[in-house]
Amino acid sequence: MQRRLISFPFFLLRSTTAGAAFVTGLVQTFVFAHVLTPERFSIFILVAAIGYSLWLIDFGIVKILFVRLREHFLAGQSNATTAAHATAVTLFYFALTVSGAVLCFTVTARHASLRNAAEFALFFEFISLNLVWFALRNVAIAVDEYVLFEALETVRRAGYFLGLAAVFFGLPLIVMLIAVNALWAMVVAFCVKRLIARGALAPRLSGAADNLVSFFRANRAQLMRSGVYAASEIYIYNYPYLIVPMLFGLGAPPIILDTTFKVFRGGATIFGAVCDILVPRQTSALAERDGPTLVRATLLAAALCAIPAGIACAILVFGADRLFAFLLGHAATMLPATTPILIVLLIANLTQMVTHSVLVHNGYFREVARLGIGVSAAMTAVAGIAIVGHLDIVRFLESYAAVYACGAVAATVLTIRGPIQLALIGATPKVAPP
Repeated sequence: MQRRLISFPFFLLRSTTAGAAFVTGLVQTFVFAHVLTPERFSIFILVAAIGYSLWLIDFGIVKILFVRLREHFLAGQSNATTAAHATAVTLFYFALTVSGAVLCFTVTARHASLRNAAEFALFFEFISLNLVWFALRNVAIAVDEYVLFEALETVRRAGYFLGLAAVFFGLPLIVMLIAVNALWAMVVAFCVKRLIARGALAPRLSGAADNLVSFFRANRAQLMRSGVYAASEIYIYNYPYLIVPMLFGLGAPPIILDTTFKVFRGGATIFGAVCDILVPRQTSALAERDGPTLVRATLLAAALCAIPAGIACAILVFGADRLFAFLLGHAATMLPATTPILIVLLIANLTQMVTHSVLVHNGYFREVARLGIGVSAAMTAVAGIAIVGHLDIVRFLESYAAVYACGAVAATVLTIRGPIQLALIGATPKVAPP
């Protein structure tokens, strides 16, 4: 019997959790804005930003683990060494989050009450545990436990939503933070237990440090490539935040940039969630050298991404002025020329997310690293031209969008000439040696 391209339970759960992530972020802002003083609210924003910055530690490590685990799973093999590596990386990330929370408490306790310091530390832990959860998500998908993972993610999101609602109606913030961290502990423990049973994680914690060193040694070349790719992605998405204030100062230009990128990156979050749904079928199709299925799965990912992209583009075409006026008020005015720029960025990002998902999850780290270097160099040239040529904010964003779109086209070519061509002709797997 022919397998389905997607798991419908996974599709429904992943769609729910992706939408819940967006909604919960807005609810968190609403609740904190209404129950905290502006000063405390701003500190929580800073704490969250530092917590999310721990993601920079990953630099593609988890994707290498995914490729290794997926190879063994699709071959019907159980590999104790790879499971030990996955356990070591997960423990390392957990140690980072706990250390960060302790440091957060130590620093803030010098300037605030112990209760406030505890709240900041608990919030830091709550935010930074997403790094551990990111690792577990990829391990779970590698062994086809994606439905379980998304079910646990749904429970966690629902718990946090209810906690925020309780805070709005009078529950002390510290009680809510303790409760949601306890919920974190339960869902992580349940997930780890299942992954140990599937052989994706090691049942013993002894030797974790040695296993971590072993993982880095065994995957040195791939880590360099994935690290270059991750660094280039961070640079491409964040360097405008440095260039725009330097070129145009504070005030309206940085606000225009930030609003543009919020829509741009919001689309990336949704596209990434959609692509996750097709990853299991894409990777198995390549392993089986089933070219038509890989093509259909990739086109389906693009088609599903096109639905939210089309809705967003329609909103921008017919109501961008009213939407941005509502969001920004008197802080800044979004220029009409930013609408076509946003549409180009959304379409290019859709293309990039679909193609990069295929490339990265099938081990094409060398190719994406080279592409990342090329796009980063072009983006740097755009910055130089903007400085020398005194481009205004619209011209700068147009140049950025043009380079980004070219990178998306190049990624499409790499995907066709790489994994798709490989699957169609049934050649030897093109995965870098360990």
